[in-house]
Amino acid sequence: MKFGVIVFPGSNCDHDAYHVISKHVGQPVDFIWHRDTELRGYDAVIIPGGFSYGDYLRAGALARFSPVMNSVKEFAAKGNLVLGICNGFQILCEAGLLPGALIRNRELHFVCAHVNVRVESVNTPFTHELKPGSILRLPIAHAEGNYVCDDQTLAELHREDRIIFRYCDRDGQITDEANSNGSRDNIAGICNRERNVLGLMPHPERACEDLLGSSDGREVFRSLAGTLAAAA
Repeated sequence: MKFGVIVFPGSNCDHDAYHVISKHVGQPVDFIWHRDTELRGYDAVIIPGGFSYGDYLRAGALARFSPVMNSVKEFAAKGNLVLGICNGFQILCEAGLLPGALIRNRELHFVCAHVNVRVESVNTPFTHELKPGSILRLPIAHAEGNYVCDDQTLAELHREDRIIFRYCDRDGQITDEANSNGSRDNIAGICNRERNVLGLMPHPERACEDLLGSSDGREVFRSLAGTLAAAA
């Protein structure tokens, strides 16, 4: 199996994702420059966190027009796996690969902290090795992590079991206090209808070593690698 990590001007978590795939997952991985359009040969693509194009217009709004994103859409349409983290989640929403949008945090401040998220669904290639209701301790670092959507979209997300992670307290309770950015219904991550595209705001790639405060994020990448290994 082979992974690709897309690099935009302003990406700053690309090396984190590369490190996790190469060292913890132990699989080949390449950086893919945002002007490149060839994704043949890759089994999964990661759109990492950062500040693509400096967030000059709106987080992810300029990155959606990068040449690579047309290829990502085609890649996803063929059933291949796409994981967007933080700015990657914003880009996926801006590109129409996921519904809704990410706007300024409720308190209008940049938030950098460890948070708890509850696993709502294990019916995805990214979470099938996790347990429903399990709690992951993951870091967040964003100013525009407030997920919003209309009532119809929210109902569809619930009905189709597409809400994958929700912010919670240490006991797994979904509370407003645990929702540090104000996301609707405490949503921290969602997938598309086909379940092969996942966007999440917390950073699992920054939580793969105990030295960093948590290793809970490894389970996301192990699930991803397990899915690809089974398919192979």
